[in-house]
Amino acid sequence: MKLELRGITKRFGSLVANDHIDLTVEAGEIHCLLGENGAGKSTLMNVLYGLYQADEGEVLLDDEVQHFAGPGDAMAAGIGMVHQHFMLIPVFTVAENVMLGHESTKVGGLLDLASARAKVREISERFGFDVDPDALVDDLPVGVQQRVEIIKALSRDARVLVFDEPTAVLTPQETDELMGIMRQLKESGTSIVFITHKLREVREVADRITVIRLGKVVGEASPTASNAELASLMVGRAVELTVHKEAPTLGEDALVVQGLTVIDHIGQLVVNDVSFTVRRGEILAVAGVQGNGQTELTEALLGLQPRVEGSIAIDGIELRSASPRRILDAGVGFVPEDRNEDGLVGEFTITENLMLDRSNGAPFVRAGNIQRGALEQFAREKVAEFDVRTQGIDSKVRQLSGGNQQKVVLARELSRELRLLVAAQPTRGVDVGSIEFIHKRIVETRDSGVPVVVVSTELDEVAALADRIMVMYRGRIVGIVPGNTPRDVLGLMMAGEVPTEGAAA
Repeated sequence: MKLELRGITKRFGSLVANDHIDLTVEAGEIHCLLGENGAGKSTLMNVLYGLYQADEGEVLLDDEVQHFAGPGDAMAAGIGMVHQHFMLIPVFTVAENVMLGHESTKVGGLLDLASARAKVREISERFGFDVDPDALVDDLPVGVQQRVEIIKALSRDARVLVFDEPTAVLTPQETDELMGIMRQLKESGTSIVFITHKLREVREVADRITVIRLGKVVGEASPTASNAELASLMVGRAVELTVHKEAPTLGEDALVVQGLTVIDHIGQLVVNDVSFTVRRGEILAVAGVQGNGQTELTEALLGLQPRVEGSIAIDGIELRSASPRRILDAGVGFVPEDRNEDGLVGEFTITENLMLDRSNGAPFVRAGNIQRGALEQFAREKVAEFDVRTQGIDSKVRQLSGGNQQKVVLARELSRELRLLVAAQPTRGVDVGSIEFIHKRIVETRDSGVPVVVVSTELDEVAALADRIMVMYRGRIVGIVPGNTPRDVLGLMMAGEVPTEGAAA
């Protein structure tokens, strides 16, 4: 089925999320929609799927104009979507999830689960998915859950499939398997729209590439284009994609974690007897699929988890039972994984956000009074040093792009005298140009002798920054390996496989 979008425009108040976008996907083609977070990719696909109504433009399937009042109309026309966050009910079986919303019944009104099972088996055998229709979704690995999402779409005769950032929660091996599934679907005649910001995946699987920046189509490219060319289209300027760093100059042990255990608010063991050490002048990257205890580990280091056992010592000072305030005052810099929730106050100005960690004393507060002159001078210096693109230091942080918001967080944290930097998902939702800058500053922090813990689900980022890599799976450490460990080894570790003896650091 041929898909065509003509002049799609979608506004949210004064924000133009999609600005007269044209896109054509031929039958049996994998068409990649490439762009940074916030570029307008998902908004465009939500218009296609009937979740949003376009303010201007039209959607055509096989040259016929479509009018979708909701996702039901889009599905009936042959469009399916595999969402980044799976739309599955964990306590239902695969067959029950597949038939949900399209239930067929037998005589007497009973659900016809047998036909749903048969449909799952038929599609699974056709594409080699190896999915048990009677398995509970909650018991399935993430990669298999994604196959269930694909089976759901195909069971409704989808001839156009939209994959929205489908590799965000997959291991490298699961990502490779997904690429293979996409090729199979293409060969069967299915048209695929593949939304991503990961250049390596684009070049591996796409037939054509359309690049969106700030809601507009800024160009098309061939899969033979280099990463640098694609990044330049995404950002609008030349970008250095390689992280340049020398071998680390290691000092003494700085962060020593022993037997760390975290129990969450519902009583689940989320970090299980974790021990590791980070030396001065070293970057330890914590890798793993999202949801394997990395977030809770980070929060425990910052005193944000209430039920913690074990030891967390920095330069010999025990901080396990310390408050976040005391930990920050002890010299821990923190870049949280959700900057809007935990790192910034959107309604505050840049200047006000830059003093959040330092509002209890000199140089910005004396005798309970803010020293406005000193604070504004500091803000001007940091905006220039960290290249924050803004109209002025009194602009509200919520008005900045994601990359510039992250630079404000970094400017605040790196402007203090640090004994440790903890950076969780430091480039999530950040454009390629800002990623380049952030990586450079993290390496400079390491080179100044500060130990750094980077937590990231982006394997390319882990490989680029890490001197050593600690992989977590279901709350435990699978292994700690050198920074140059191959991707396939890391992928197996992310799935819980312990590395061979020679790989451990």
